[in-house]
Amino acid sequence: MARPTQRARTLSQNFLADRATAEHVARLAAAADRPRPPLVLEVGAGKGALTEPLARRSRELHAYEIDPRLVPGLRARFARSPHVRVVPGDFLAARPPRTPFSVAGNVPFSRTADIVDWCLTAPGLTDATLLTQLEYARKRTGDYGRWTRLTILTWPRHEWRLVGRVGRLRFRPAPRVDAGILRIERRPAPLIGAGAGRGWTDLVELGFSGVGGSLHASLRRAHPRRRVDAAFRAARLDPGALVAEVAPERWLRLHEELAP
Repeated sequence: MARPTQRARTLSQNFLADRATAEHVARLAAAADRPRPPLVLEVGAGKGALTEPLARRSRELHAYEIDPRLVPGLRARFARSPHVRVVPGDFLAARPPRTPFSVAGNVPFSRTADIVDWCLTAPGLTDATLLTQLEYARKRTGDYGRWTRLTILTWPRHEWRLVGRVGRLRFRPAPRVDAGILRIERRPAPLIGAGAGRGWTDLVELGFSGVGGSLHASLRRAHPRRRVDAAFRAARLDPGALVAEVAPERWLRLHEELAP
């Protein structure tokens, strides 16, 4: 039988062990400045450190836990909280609710990309507050001054923000790196028209297609140089700008200028 530390590594488990951090993450997930959906899904409830403050701020909470050895303890801990449902099994196997809902959780670092993809493709998701590897959160939110393809592709419908950092020693066992608090919020209305989604995707895919990292050169493969030059002037972009250095707002202006 695997030892606890071995199992934790297999499942990429680093349990949040700091109460103040758990309270802070739960407050961010509650987002008092915007309407809250009636349902919150927690990814990886673990031993319940984040589940407890989330439960105090939720009308209904479904806490998913993949490790069957932790489920009895969670159920016992929240037996007197009828609005908390402990769900054994893999969060990624869950069918997204049809009604509006939020996601929150201390995400296993090795499964971050899959969990984020699940959130982005769930039509009812309003927002997600996720503890992820700090480097991942910084990359996705442009904190390095560079932007990833996924962030740009989803920007018209989702805003990405880094809203905090958590030191690695606040977890047990401690991971090798610090964590970041990532917020993904679905916009009330997309930043581009309903019929422009395909054009946006084509533009971003073309831009990231990789002609020496030059966005200008990549876009010239499908548009006349004079149009690309004019679009870059309108977006206040240097023709030598590397694709990863172009912020989402500049992409939106390029889309306006280059749309058919």
